[in-house]
Amino acid sequence: MTAGTIEKGHGEKMNKYALSCTIVISMISIIFGYDTGVMSGAMIFIEEDLKINDLQVSVLAAILNLCALVGSLIAGRLSDYIGRRYTIVAAAIVFLVGSVLMGYAPNYPVLLTGRCIAGLGVGFALMIAPVYTAEISPPKSRGFLTSLPDIAISFGILLGYVSNYFFAKLRLTLGWRMMLGVAAIPSLGLAIGILKMPESPRWLAMKGRLGEAKKMLLKICSSEEDAEMRFQDIKAAAGIDKNSTGDFVKRSKKDQGEGAWKELLLRPTPSVRWILFAAVGLHFFDHATGIEAILLYSPRIFKAAGVHSKKKLLLATVGVGITKTVFIFVATFLLDRVGRKPLLMIGTLGMVIALAVLGFALTMVEHTKEKLMWALILSIIAVYTFVAFFSMGIGPIAWVYLSEIFPLRVRALGVGIGVAVNRLMNAAVSFSFISIYKAITMGGAAFMFCGLGILSMVFFYFFLPETKGKTLEEIELLFGKKDKEVAIESQPIRHQYQ
Repeated sequence: MTAGTIEKGHGEKMNKYALSCTIVISMISIIFGYDTGVMSGAMIFIEEDLKINDLQVSVLAAILNLCALVGSLIAGRLSDYIGRRYTIVAAAIVFLVGSVLMGYAPNYPVLLTGRCIAGLGVGFALMIAPVYTAEISPPKSRGFLTSLPDIAISFGILLGYVSNYFFAKLRLTLGWRMMLGVAAIPSLGLAIGILKMPESPRWLAMKGRLGEAKKMLLKICSSEEDAEMRFQDIKAAAGIDKNSTGDFVKRSKKDQGEGAWKELLLRPTPSVRWILFAAVGLHFFDHATGIEAILLYSPRIFKAAGVHSKKKLLLATVGVGITKTVFIFVATFLLDRVGRKPLLMIGTLGMVIALAVLGFALTMVEHTKEKLMWALILSIIAVYTFVAFFSMGIGPIAWVYLSEIFPLRVRALGVGIGVAVNRLMNAAVSFSFISIYKAITMGGAAFMFCGLGILSMVFFYFFLPETKGKTLEEIELLFGKKDKEVAIESQPIRHQYQ
């Protein structure tokens, strides 16, 4: 054995080194999740302290994701130039600067600027964490490892909700600034710690640094034989002659990802076109089904249902965070056993039902002057149920799927585009939700998201093939012609990583 391994169900072994790398990388996702969770409660106090209106609240909620959109596109190209590891360092530093500005913020413009800068860091992190994880993970445990950043986001959201509850006890002008500014501390530690991490073997191979790529594979594979077989697959995917020897091979700019824009957008092959369509559609529905409205505006939803005490509102949001964290763990252990598509369909169906129940309960509350305790309880249960099914379905699967379906030469850019769509939809929901529920009521908004959930199930069923257990080098073929797909499905497994 060339590296430590641990048992992971069904006798399969997971590499300890790959697991430890993924855990460290996931720290950047905790910081992002914290910012998402903490802002939902902080906005209650920011409104009161800075005397801002609903439009300014909407802009504050949406600006992080609009800037994250830009950050993800920048990070896609940057990571091809400087590597996956240094892109993560850049994400931590940018987020640190944004957190310091938000914690200082004497007024609304400075707060908005800090949140925008933090958004750039978020875009970097959301793009690079799943790419790096997918590129070091064995196919049989890739679902588990690639979902760890989403677990980290959920844990970060929970920390944000808990932080809201405790910092709310401070005086008004200090409490929300502490909520937002404290994220700068782990950002600094992460920026330093990431420098000790290894680089992705697939990025090293793309740059022609074969000796370094082989050394990295020996660390993350369970045997020298497996490392050699994965090494040959990676060389083939990178367009390197299988007979090439030596530690370095000179590569053209195109082979290093220089022409990724043309290959992905201008002259894509049929399989790449399908991959891009699947990625964009998946991340469109990831937020079009309403998760950001639930996470960011849950205090307003619970208030509409009948909860009015600030303390009780914050406690109810803590329940959202706990639910999300618990059920993301459920998904983590099912992804490589049940598969991506079955979990995605079951999770989305559960979300649709929960949204229908939430819409019904809120509509009943809105049409009576009396306090309906049963409708309040039903609303809270529906919100928690929605979050639970999201967290074991589209929540983690959108990121796992995005990180594994793009071919090597366009992977960073493709993931960047997927993240950009994700952030654009996140921003759209964040910005428009207040206006939407004021126009069609809170219950009507829930029914709207329910309808979009039904559309998403149709899309998932027809356009997303199953990727469980496939190598990154095989997955592109799944999106090719039907006869290729059948051939791949019927091929015997060559080794444990395929």
